[in-house]
Amino acid sequence: MDSRVSELFGGCCRPGGGPAVGGTLKARGAGGSSGCGGPKGKKKNGRNRGGKANNPPYLPPEAEDGNIEYKLKLVNPSQYRFEHLVTQMKWRLQEGRGEAVYQIGVEDNGLLVGLAEEEMRASLKTLHRMAEKVGADITVLREREVDYDSDMPRKITEVLVRKVPDNQQFLDLRVAVLGNVDSGKSTLLGVLTQGELDNGRGRARLNLFRHLHEIQSGRTSSISFEILGFNSKGEVVNYSDSRTAEEICESSSKMITFIDLAGHHKYLHTTIFGLTSYCPDCALLLVSANTGIAGTTREHLGLALALKVPFFIVVSKVDLCAKTTVERTVRQLERVLKQPGCHKVPMLVTSEDDAVTAAQQFAQSPNVSGESLDLLKVFLNILPPLTNSKEQEELMQQLTEFQVDEIYTVPEVGTVVGGTLSSGICREGDQLVVGPTDDGCFLELRVCSIQRNRSACRVLRAGQAATLALGDFDRALLRKGMVMVSPEMNPTICSVFEAEIVLLFHATTFRRGFQVTVHVGNVRQTAVVEKIHAKDKLRTGEKAVVRFRFLKHPEYLKVGAKLLFREGVTKGIGHVTDVQAITAGEAQANMGF
Repeated sequence: MDSRVSELFGGCCRPGGGPAVGGTLKARGAGGSSGCGGPKGKKKNGRNRGGKANNPPYLPPEAEDGNIEYKLKLVNPSQYRFEHLVTQMKWRLQEGRGEAVYQIGVEDNGLLVGLAEEEMRASLKTLHRMAEKVGADITVLREREVDYDSDMPRKITEVLVRKVPDNQQFLDLRVAVLGNVDSGKSTLLGVLTQGELDNGRGRARLNLFRHLHEIQSGRTSSISFEILGFNSKGEVVNYSDSRTAEEICESSSKMITFIDLAGHHKYLHTTIFGLTSYCPDCALLLVSANTGIAGTTREHLGLALALKVPFFIVVSKVDLCAKTTVERTVRQLERVLKQPGCHKVPMLVTSEDDAVTAAQQFAQSPNVSGESLDLLKVFLNILPPLTNSKEQEELMQQLTEFQVDEIYTVPEVGTVVGGTLSSGICREGDQLVVGPTDDGCFLELRVCSIQRNRSACRVLRAGQAATLALGDFDRALLRKGMVMVSPEMNPTICSVFEAEIVLLFHATTFRRGFQVTVHVGNVRQTAVVEKIHAKDKLRTGEKAVVRFRFLKHPEYLKVGAKLLFREGVTKGIGHVTDVQAITAGEAQANMGF
């Protein structure tokens, strides 16, 4: 991680950052779509129009991997050719975990040739037959005219192919929602998932709050979840009357799970826990048009960069401001995104075509801002998974490891834990071990049942979040930060570990004996600095290998895991380089010092 990320943290915790101005989300303020930036000077996706014969328009050449397929035309293929095309579509859908994008009228080298209207109609008919064969639907995303080397009008059509859901294997993306207090995060999610605009007094956000004090203050202090489902045709399925979560899951081919995080600095530890433990695929950073980059906005942006979570920016409350105020906020965002700590080139989304382009390029360079709730829905519908099928398959081949993030007691069900399956496969009836306990032990348990997005599920795969029912297992023996793993893993625990860190911000010098709160995945615990290798002290922006010791109980850590630590205005990032494995007896002795 570039140490210049510290510039984003350098003043975000100090007093005087400017008060946040309240307000509510309305029609145009209900959200802004997002997109992504590319390298400076690069043409947007290579799609220039009006190219001449000596300067034809190109897309990047077709890649063998991935979920994007170029086809010049699909007119009356033979039966043998049709079966080959179907097999090819299955491969692209597998690469995109249930989604693929077809560019019709494009050669394999990326040349935008285009098709006449009759040829395009026939090609789309063949594509529809192929999709039916594999149990998928097609949706035309956009059409563009090209006039390269032809007097007749020719078009290129971009088509989304999405599998119809079967056996609950819908595409599930987790989006963490960040932003300063009063920027409208909970209201935006309420509007998106319920399909009704806010009444100006916060009605849309009430269903997202979990505690009475949140309803009274209008501020989120805990982590809550909301889902937005899209069917195979790209239509939102949330908005039918009396739709339950189970019905939304059953009807969805793609599910967006929003993780609503706290915006107030007092609850920063909750926000960091949500980013490190729930493994979001990307983050939505909400910025209020009338306040701009204020409060914790810059700090949340720095956290996303430090943890390498791809992000996009949504500008809210544009209906409360003059056009000049909105433009000033956008210019402010552009300056921050281009500074050395970020080094991003934003793309402003103002049309559906921009939203589609932004979503497809998101994995390469994601950061944008825009306005219009409909464009945000288009962006989320097209947003691709950021891991391919090969990476998913490799994770599934490993032994089972489930992170415990939440613990509940449900009447007539017993103890229930919520979290994310980091690796392997988990099935109903599996025998696992959970730990480490305060004395360093791992305890045997059985998975009685599994639920994903509040719907019953028999098999959980790596990368998926779920709740697991553990029957009559004693809840008092569990805590957040534990892991449930396969007994064959023979898990190790540690009280002392070393990490290579970058000190992002510290008011004075960082020395031996300093205590910080360490976040590693779902682990959150106070640790003391035992040693700074090759140095006596650290200042802001400096790197070093540091030895930490947990103060309360041992934890399960893996070498290479991302690490973030904080204490007041002090913040640093890094990764675990070494763990000193200990036995349960040694853990009991070490924790007594």
